[in-house]
Amino acid sequence: MKTIDNDIKAGDFKKVYLLYGQERYLIKQYRDKLIKAMVSEGDSMNFSSFEGDGINQKEIIDLAETLPFFADRRVILIEDAGIFSKAGDELGEYLKDSPESTHFIFVEESVDKRSKLYKAAAKCGNPVEFKEQTDETLARWIGARIRKENKGMSRAAYNSFIEKTGTDMENIDKELEKLLCYCMDKEVIELSDVEAVTTEQITNKVFEMVDAIASHRQKRALELYYDLLALKEPAMRIMYLISRQFNILMNVKAMTNKGFGNKDIASKAGCPEWAVRKYQAQCRAYSLDDLKQAVRDGVAYEEAVKTGRMNDQMAVELFIVQYSADMTDAHTTGKK
Repeated sequence: MKTIDNDIKAGDFKKVYLLYGQERYLIKQYRDKLIKAMVSEGDSMNFSSFEGDGINQKEIIDLAETLPFFADRRVILIEDAGIFSKAGDELGEYLKDSPESTHFIFVEESVDKRSKLYKAAAKCGNPVEFKEQTDETLARWIGARIRKENKGMSRAAYNSFIEKTGTDMENIDKELEKLLCYCMDKEVIELSDVEAVTTEQITNKVFEMVDAIASHRQKRALELYYDLLALKEPAMRIMYLISRQFNILMNVKAMTNKGFGNKDIASKAGCPEWAVRKYQAQCRAYSLDDLKQAVRDGVAYEEAVKTGRMNDQMAVELFIVQYSADMTDAHTTGKK
């Protein structure tokens, strides 16, 4: 990110910028920073944007060959096209010979670093991965936002807020704006304020559901599942989130068994450091082999739905019933 800030400050721009990763809030911030710095306001002649799969690479290449009109550069923005794979070979081949006056900004959630387009982007410019931010970074960012409004926030309120919002900065930004408006006449944001207005993420409900599964509270787990369905959450997204939670549990269990610290566990498992202890508590209900099998079963159920062998809602329900049952088999008694 610092390299992009330095380029903007110097007014010296690379031919290609690739912004990718899970932290969409920061990606959008830097996308907009680049466009503002590289394109004059209202200049639709020299700025073009393309979004989604099915983009026409030949059309983009023809446009890139066009000299800018009364400007120093032509800027082409390509978002969420899913072309950082073999699908983007044509554009990857072209980039190395593209005109110096044409600049590309690519925005993607994920990329294949082995692809021809990624290698060309790395050679011609600056790929920047925007990862989920650390607990410390989020705490500093939220604290700065609150101090800017001349307010404070109790520790209990902060802990509840970050648990409800998760670590997605875009969601935090939206919920923080709502909280600040609610507390407009208050100097300190309290726990009761957070509980009054902060919306809990769907992923938190899934976490609670996995907690119910792990503690063999089958009725509660199924109630939470039906609540999510009532909220119009697609069954296969619920399956994906449950599988993701079990994958985290598997990594947490394996690393805890090996004696790793919480910071290393959080980094490897892809979860906030504050959540590690909660995951470790959930892990105790299963052996490592149980968790590995749960991850495999999640994939198998998803495949059964995709091939039409099973109804999606039934697949999730079967998974919940299977792993919330009281596991007294010989292979689960050790819980290593």
